[in-house]
Amino acid sequence: MSWKLLIEIGGWIGTAALLLAYGLVSTRRLAGDSTPYQALNLVGGVLVLVNSFYHGAMPSVVVNAFWIAIAVFALSRVFLATRRTE
Repeated sequence: MSWKLLIEIGGWIGTAALLLAYGLVSTRRLAGDSTPYQALNLVGGVLVLVNSFYHGAMPSVVVNAFWIAIAVFALSRVFLATRRTE
C-alpha cells in the first residue's frame, strides 16, 4: 500500500473521528471533558493534520495543531484529576 493512499485513508478516518466526536457531544452522549471525546479529537486532529500537510493546506495544518494541543491539554487535566483522587 502506498504512502499516498495511507495518508488519504488517514485523512478520511480523522475527519470521521472529528465528526463523530462533535455528534456525540452535540447529542449529549459524551461529555465535552470526557476522555473518549478528547481522544477522538486528538486522533482525528493528528490524522487530518498529516493529510493537510501532505496536500500543502497550511491553514488546516495550523487549525489542527491547535486542535491537538487543546485535546492534549484536556486529556492531561483528566489524567491529573484522576491521579489526585487515587
